[in-house]
Amino acid sequence: MATVSVRLFAALRELAGDSRVQAEGRTVGEVVASLSERYGERFASVARAGSVVVDGERASEARPLAGGEEVALLPPVSGGSLSGTPLSTVILTSACAGSTASC
Repeated sequence: MATVSVRLFAALRELAGDSRVQAEGRTVGEVVASLSERYGERFASVARAGSVVVDGERASEARPLAGGEEVALLPPVSGGSLSGTPLSTVILTSACAGSTASC
């Protein structure tokens, strides 16, 4: 079982009462389940709706953990627009600007 440092943001940070906690698990899903048990159903609900990043890369619940990694739990984010254009479109357009990759 791996011990990892978990960074919590926004609502998850408020529910846990801390921005950084330690957790154990063999996978991302086990870490989320452990923290959900520790902090309650509301935490679990928000965590399930959000996304997970491990050492700077998006990760699924099935991703194995080796220990010493940094896991970040990001709650869902909504809203926002610039000049009537949905913010997700603005971000995607900005990220793809000047790129030769297919966006």
